[in-house]
Order: sequence, then structure tokens, then C-alpha cells
Amino acid sequence: MPNITVDNETLEFDGTQRLLQLCLETDVDLPHFCYHPAMSAPANCRQCLIEVGMPQINRETGKPNLDENGQPIIQFMPKLQTSCSMDAVDGMVIRTHKSSELVKRAQKDNLEFLLINHPLDCPICDQAGHCPLQNQTYKHGPEGSRFEFRKVGKPKQIDLGPNVVLDGERCINCTRCVRFTEEISKSNQLTIVERGVRNYPMTPPGVEFDEPYSMNVIDICPVGALTSKDSRFRARTWEMSKTASISTVNARGSNCYYWVKDNKIVEITPRTNMDVNEYWLADEDRLDYHKFNDNRPSGPTISGAEVTWEAAYKAVSDCLKGADGSRVQFVGSAYATVEDNYLLSKLAAAVGAATPIYLAHTEAGHGDSWLRTDDRTPNAQGCERLGFRAANAADLKSRILDGGIDVLYVMEEDPVALGLCSVADLSKVKVVLHFYNTTNQTLPAADVAIPAATAVETVGTLVNDQGLAQRLRPAKSIAGVNRTLSMEIGKCRADRHGTPFDKWYDESNLINCQPGWISLPKIAAELNVAMNYKGPRNIMAELSSANDAFAGATYEAMGEFGVRLSEIGVTA
Repeated sequence: MPNITVDNETLEFDGTQRLLQLCLETDVDLPHFCYHPAMSAPANCRQCLIEVGMPQINRETGKPNLDENGQPIIQFMPKLQTSCSMDAVDGMVIRTHKSSELVKRAQKDNLEFLLINHPLDCPICDQAGHCPLQNQTYKHGPEGSRFEFRKVGKPKQIDLGPNVVLDGERCINCTRCVRFTEEISKSNQLTIVERGVRNYPMTPPGVEFDEPYSMNVIDICPVGALTSKDSRFRARTWEMSKTASISTVNARGSNCYYWVKDNKIVEITPRTNMDVNEYWLADEDRLDYHKFNDNRPSGPTISGAEVTWEAAYKAVSDCLKGADGSRVQFVGSAYATVEDNYLLSKLAAAVGAATPIYLAHTEAGHGDSWLRTDDRTPNAQGCERLGFRAANAADLKSRILDGGIDVLYVMEEDPVALGLCSVADLSKVKVVLHFYNTTNQTLPAADVAIPAATAVETVGTLVNDQGLAQRLRPAKSIAGVNRTLSMEIGKCRADRHGTPFDKWYDESNLINCQPGWISLPKIAAELNVAMNYKGPRNIMAELSSANDAFAGATYEAMGEFGVRLSEIGVTA
């Protein structure tokens, strides 16, 4: 296998690979700004400079010339090279800033040039704390500035579109944002305007930066030039916890990080998964977090009156005990986890009801064959694999209106909002509702309403449109959080080192709700039906061994990036 030598260490590689990428993949720290592995390499920031050489070959023998110690003599190129634009070649010898004073000085000088017109506004910049320019200046840059003249001014606080704000003075002309719109999203909505030190990215005349992936330029900007209009100035990175999980806005199941401050979701950013969303995240995934914070319930209710959880569980069992199983309709949810839907199906079987159905949420034309799908739910595939079928809206409405249903058990759905029935239509039906938000239009008709934990408050599994089973992890706490949730939840610096009595802690943001894998076994216990599970991990282990459609989908197998399941009805 071909290899190169970097700072006297040998690295092997396969195929054609850029030097910078090879070094980054092998944990060799090379500073850079303009390079991104998914885009072209313009080599315009000049920060990844290195010394490059090859063994000196004897023309007569065709073998390397050796020095007095028997080592090949290395002939280095007369000038420093950009590692982002140069391919690795077998036998190549590299010197980085760790072994070359020339490279070290070049990177230091280059940073001094980049900082000449850069504003000194780190204390108010959203990028502070996770800024590549800030970090590299600390590690490789000059200790002070020799520039004693007025800095070049550029436009500030420019709304490029509905979601992105530009501060032109911070821009270092890496062109990542422009290349993203040219090479990845292909919207061509950004370009570089002006010349020389006055360059900055801007939309062409008459164009608004409103493409559905516009906020990706915020992530790839190596400075604070492009920021989110939604989360601007709301929190510092060290004030927030970061939890790796899955977006739930559509069936793609894009991998993401949920950022939390004071037990509220502040923003959502992409998490790299090359099999699902690569480095990117659609704007709709990023902005779909207000439902986790706003209009949340404060506890279970019976006919609108707040009650204890024990009273609510008993009330649900009373609704089910006296009912004919054939006249009980269970409605699962493509928003709920596989584990919760599985327990719902077991509860349905225990009372003699048919396999639950689920409600489809399809928006024709919304998908784009990339990260947006027509299916606006994250787990329709999971429901299908459990044997649930999408509800026929006309049939369900007819059964409700004709009196064919005595009990309607709805988990994390809203039949009234979908137009399947009205609150008046449900007046003669006992309704049990697991719900997220008080804006649920079926809530006024509920005889028993049980607040459900959202995707950022539970542990569970979702199956995306490509049959990839992926894990949800809790990003924020709920009231009465148990050991399973507390072990999985992300923690910020204050969580790790503070106490519940510190000023950042607000108990009112703890929602009184429960994951389905807690509430459903409690309801089953009231019916003398055993659902004895230590937690969702055990539920999924049972399901993966009992149902071929979920074969191999254990938490250990899913790990960080999920596991591919066989096609429905086909054993892998």
C-alpha cells in the first residue's frame, strides 16, 4: 500500500487522496479555512501550507540517492505548497508546522494578514467559543497586531434571506458559502462582490438567499460572518449542552445535534453521517424545534381537570375494561418511536382490539430527492414493519360517525386537525389521547389526556425512508426524569459542574410528561397485563429477535449511525 511520511511518521493511504484530507483523517492537525471535504479546493486561504519533497532519484540506477546514514536524500520543492490542493503520492515526504520553522512562520504571517481587517468583536460574536479563526490564532497566530491603521469597513447585519444574516467585516473570503450554493445545493444564490480586501459574499441583484438549505453556510463559515437569524445572540456554545440525535421533521431522519440552554432547545445543527445526510441539514430540520419548547402540557387530565398520573392510568384502564375489543380503535403514530408503537400493539392485543393503524402525513411535491421527503413523519417505516397500516381516512371517519367505535385510543396524533372528525363527532366516543402540545385540536374531546415526551425527551428508535434504524437520545430533561433518560442526556458545562440551585437552572422548563415506554406499561398493569421491561433497550432487543423486519436492530448494533434493516418481508 502506498504511504507518505509526515513529520517523520509514516501514513498509509489508498487511491487518490488530497494531502490535507489524508492528514485530517489520521489525526494530523493541519490548520485550514477554505477547504471542505465535500467541495472543490480553491486553495485561497493559504493556511494549510506545508513543505513537500520526494526522494532524489539517481537517473542511472533509478534508485533513491542515499546520505551518509543510508537514508534517502529528500529533494523539497523550492516553495511551500497548499496541502488541500495536492494529491498524495507514494514516497512523498511532508513537513508541517510541527517540524518546519518555515511552515510555522508562514502560517503565523498568513494569520496576521487575515486579521488585519478582521473586527475585534469576539465578545459579541455568535461564533466565539467554536470559531476556527479564533482557535487557530490562539495556536498558530501572532500574539499581537502591528496594524495601526483604520480597518476596512464592509456591510454589517445584512439579511441575505429569511434565515441568514451577513456581517461582511468578519468574512475572510474562504468562499465556502459560495461554493456550497454552486456545487452542493446548486441554487447559485451567492457570489463574491467587490475586489481585493473589500470582497464579501452577497446575493446577485434581485436575488434572495431563500433556498431550502441556506443555513448550511452558517455551519461551514469558519468565522462569524454568516449567522442564524433565528438563534442569533441567544446563547454561547459553552452555556449549551450538545446531544447527538435525529431530526424528526421528515422521513429522511437526518442526523443532528440538539443544543440546549436552560432545558430549552436553542438550535439544531447537522451531525455528519455519510449514509444519511452527509454534512448537511435542511432548513426545515433546523427550525422545527419550537414544538419542543412551546405550548407544552403540565400533566395528565381527566375531562380537562388535572389529576395524578396514577389516576390517569386507572381512568384509561376503566375506558378499556368495559369495552368490546372489536369496537376499540387504536391509532399508532409515525411520530412515535418503534418501542412505543410496539407496546401500543401489545396493549391492543391484550384487550382484543385489532392491530393499530397509523395516520399518514404526506405532502406531495415537498420532497426534493435529497434531504426533504413528501412524508413529513420520521417513523412511517417503523409502523409498517410493526404491521400497522396507514388509515383509510374515509373508513375511519365513517366508523366514528356511524357509532362503530366506542373507544378511540390515539397516541401522539391529532385526528381532528387532520380533518378525520370534529370534536362534536367524538362526543359519544371515549377518547384516550397521548399528546405533545396543548394546541392539539383533539384535546378538548379527550376523556383522558396523557402528556407524551417528545423526540428530544425520550430514548427510542426511528426507521427512516431507506430502512435505516436509528436511535433517538434525550437532549432535555422532563419532570421526574428516570435513570435511563439521565444516563443518555447531553450535559453542558453548568450541568457537569453546577448544582440545581444555580441561576441557569429554571425548574419551570421541566415538562410533566412521560415517554410511552413508561406510561403504556403502567396502563397495562392496571389491566393486569404484564409488560415488564427495564427500559427501551430491552423492548428493542425483544422486538429485534421476535420480528424479522427488525432483525439485528439492537441498540448495540445501531450505535451512533444506525443499522440498515432488510426490506419488509425479506429476511437479511
